[in-house]
Amino acid sequence: MKKIKKIFIAVDTNKISKAKRIIKDTKTNKIKIGYKFGLEFFYSKEGRKFISGLKNQIIFLDLKLNDIPNTVVSALKSLKNLKISYLTVHLSSGFSALKILKKKSKNIKIVGVTTLTSLNNRDLREIGYNKKVNELVRHQAKLAAKAKLDAIVCSGHEIRLVKKVFKKEVITPGIKIKNTQNDQKRIMKPKDAFAAGSDWLVIGRTITNGNIKKNIKYFLENCL
Repeated sequence: MKKIKKIFIAVDTNKISKAKRIIKDTKTNKIKIGYKFGLEFFYSKEGRKFISGLKNQIIFLDLKLNDIPNTVVSALKSLKNLKISYLTVHLSSGFSALKILKKKSKNIKIVGVTTLTSLNNRDLREIGYNKKVNELVRHQAKLAAKAKLDAIVCSGHEIRLVKKVFKKEVITPGIKIKNTQNDQKRIMKPKDAFAAGSDWLVIGRTITNGNIKKNIKYFLENCL
């Protein structure tokens, strides 16, 4: 049976009108689509209210929680009025925070964030890590498995490595569709990421900037 392709469209805006247009113009029955809302949108004036009003959507709330156990659980409780499907937490929060967050999560899938795609080996050294990216991500994936998290975020370059130690969903940002410059360093093409075993791709600006309908059409016809 052919595996259904799944992507999260990153709603990287603080404007409600743009968010509505992204959701409207990316509707398709060719693949499964969810919508990722990050800090920019969630912290905007009407962001949370807009998310609370969404119905029949797969909502990925990318807040990247990173704090002590009591605080991350309190943050989770504050989201109870939102019908979200996925919620991110930095794996660097530590096992205790991850374990209790998963225990209290109920119907929300807890997603562990490994090493950001904007970082490379040099960046890790600058912030005090002695491990290389692939070594650190593998260690983080083991921690996610130990805490029984539901999914993990990693770049395309670490998918196969992560799959060896983490057996649940893998979500992959840093997806490159066209030859555009951005702030992500560990990037990969959609076909290659799916071939490596990713369950979800996260795609933002290359679809949501400019003509959204034209961009999603190009993606569906040329990138899968």
